Amino acid sequence: MFSVTVRDHIMIAHSFHGEVFGPAQRLHGATFLVDASFRREELDDDNIVVDIGLATQELGAVVSALNFRNLDDEPDFKSVNTSTEFLAKVIADRLADRVHAGVLGEGARGLTGISVALHESHVAWASYERGL
Repeated sequence: MFSVTVRDHIMIAHSFHGEVFGPAQRLHGATFLVDASFRREELDDDNIVVDIGLATQELGAVVSALNFRNLDDEPDFKSVNTSTEFLAKVIADRLADRVHAGVLGEGARGLTGISVALHESHVAWASYERGL
């Protein structure tokens, strides 16, 4: 299996519902390093997994829609615990939509999967992996 990973970051604000979240139930900020990995079993005709430039551009577009936002105020996330795990899935699904729409180029149609990792710090992160 081959993979290419591109990186960006986001800064968001949010709060959580439920005692399990302790003080994070109050509004707080988070900065995430975002890694998006694109996978395929065989390289395309150009011997690449995906166009790195397009992958970087599209990850940037996806995270910019979340960047510097209070997710509690966003209609898509109303009354949702926007955990790190949940946000990794949101980003992966939005990238998958772009792959299916052809935005990452024709060669990207041969991708078999995407994984997204959100790093909260140098010692903790969460990820989500999905097929295409």
